Amino acid sequence: MNYKKYKRFETVTLKDRTWPDKVLDKAPIWCSVDLRDGNQALITPMKIEEKVEMFQLLVDLGFKEIEVGFPSSSQIEYDFLRILIDEHLIPDDVTVQVLTQAREHLIRRTFESLKGLNKAIVHVYNSTSVLQRDVVFNKDKDEIKQIAVDGVKLVKELSAEFDGKVILEYSPESFTGTEMDYALDVCEAVLDEWGATKEEPVIINLPSTVEMDTPNVYADQIEWMCKNFKDRDRVIVSLHPHNDRGCGVATCELGMLAGADRVEGTLFGNGERTGNVDVVTLALNLYTHGVDPKLELSHINDVKHIYEKCTKMEVPPRHPYAGQLVFTAFSGSHQDAINKGMHAFKTRNTGIWEVPYLPIDPADLNRQYEPIVRINSQSGKGGVAFVMETVFGYHLPKALQANFAKCIQNISESEGEVSPERIFDTFNKEYIDNEEPFKFIKQRLIDLSDDGTNEYDRKVELTIEDHGEIKTIVGYGNGPIDAVKNAFNTNDFVYTHLLDYSEHALTSGSSSKAAAYVQLRVKGSPIQEYGVGIHANITNATIKAIISAMNRIHKRLKK
Repeated sequence: MNYKKYKRFETVTLKDRTWPDKVLDKAPIWCSVDLRDGNQALITPMKIEEKVEMFQLLVDLGFKEIEVGFPSSSQIEYDFLRILIDEHLIPDDVTVQVLTQAREHLIRRTFESLKGLNKAIVHVYNSTSVLQRDVVFNKDKDEIKQIAVDGVKLVKELSAEFDGKVILEYSPESFTGTEMDYALDVCEAVLDEWGATKEEPVIINLPSTVEMDTPNVYADQIEWMCKNFKDRDRVIVSLHPHNDRGCGVATCELGMLAGADRVEGTLFGNGERTGNVDVVTLALNLYTHGVDPKLELSHINDVKHIYEKCTKMEVPPRHPYAGQLVFTAFSGSHQDAINKGMHAFKTRNTGIWEVPYLPIDPADLNRQYEPIVRINSQSGKGGVAFVMETVFGYHLPKALQANFAKCIQNISESEGEVSPERIFDTFNKEYIDNEEPFKFIKQRLIDLSDDGTNEYDRKVELTIEDHGEIKTIVGYGNGPIDAVKNAFNTNDFVYTHLLDYSEHALTSGSSSKAAAYVQLRVKGSPIQEYGVGIHANITNATIKAIISAMNRIHKRLKK
């Protein structure tokens, strides 16, 4: 690879930068360019009805500035804007923005499309970079600056004849490839021509039309411009980052730290080449730092659905916040940490979200907890336990978690990802529905504590099916569990010791069922097994759990 054919564009040296010490504590002015920059990058551009649906989505999300297109470039762009105006689809608190090159006939056509509006942003641009001046326009610095000034002069003249209010936006396109002193010179000329003031500021958009360097360099460029404007108060500094180096979000965030007031971007980063900056990611990054993003993203799947429907593009499964897999964990250690973190969040009840590997609560985006953990061969006991608890309500003891996870891992190693339903079916088969060779039929529990002569408090008469034969066995103990265990131990069955017992309700209400977990160890042997019982009566659930464990022990002894 001939890396020597490339060179870095030298931009600016900023020794007294201040942006590294700042934090983002408020949302910028958001401007969506989905209907212009995003639309022109589609293989099949949106139809008018799709544009209307997308516009409504952007309004619902809370965008107050929306670039609706390039009405002088094509009839469909022109017609779309006319529909928005004529059908009164633009809310009073939303300002539409239109783009035009700094060329006379395009500017005049743009103003024709705006008739009937009481307010609009007219976005004028021309390219100022060293490369484009040389190979595209073959013009010197003064000639390029004059294009900008002449364009703004015409916008000013037409604005005087326009019934509504015009807000000027100017972009030195390919700003990142422009010398800083020259970019400033062009922008100041535009500001002076327009007559910008603190009361009537101009939006100066400083686009990373092509991402050419690391994000810190863009931040230096933005801070340099902010410090060197003749009158910073008459400027709304706007960013329009692209993603050629894959750093669009970082570039924008550092540009905001450097003093920018406004951001232009698209939902999910759609746009030319590698795309525009991703507004969804930017906004939710702010949200996860406790900053109001000023956009309503609490139903992210609905946003994604409309976006994919209108653009015919898919949001990648690993896309931040919105991707199908971003709230999943395949790694066993990650799954275990998520499981413990979710428990801590609920029990501590501080209201502050702190869960390992999940920087945002999925519920805040109206996403469900069920898909958080995905189970494959890399998963561990924590992930399997999380699925069993959050999806099906079973609080598995730790030793049982490890035991059951081995069953699921065996399946995943041969079949790949294991669905929650398959996990549950396997759990039932292994621990609940295993009724061979013993099956619970009924029990009669007798309290012996009143006569004062018995060593034990409880007597159980337990009717079971043993290898197809119905029989009743009797046991005594200091409680129901001990009595049932001793019924097996004193009637020529495998002798076991109780290692662990726990129980909990599966559902609430009078019809709720209980889950019981019993761990038994064979006397004089390392063999130990868990059993699980489910029943509306907790005693019966416990007995079924003991029998389940006995069946699993019997299976082990036969091998």
